[in-house]
Amino acid sequence: MGTFIYDNTPAEFDDRVLAHLEAVVALKFKRGEAFLLSCRNDAMSGGGRDTVWMSANVPVLFNYQGARPSDLDQSVIERLLRMANSPGGLVSPSPDDFEMTSPAGLA
Repeated sequence: MGTFIYDNTPAEFDDRVLAHLEAVVALKFKRGEAFLLSCRNDAMSGGGRDTVWMSANVPVLFNYQGARPSDLDQSVIERLLRMANSPGGLVSPSPDDFEMTSPAGLA
């Protein structure tokens, strides 16, 4: 599990998920675009989700558990970008979402 830290607030993600989130965040910020990001809370935290307004003006850190970079699936990145560009914003995917989107896997 890797950690995504935005404005000193951490959220844990599978390294594959985190790598794809990093790609989307980098593309959006490079274009000067802010967006909504919703992260699902685990059951131990009471469930639900948190939503933040992502802006390049706020520090962001992607910390990976593994040293080897994850392979990126362009179709997943494109799907996440479409979601980030929508009024509802980007809802963080789960590792299961990758299995459905990319039958070959991302490992």
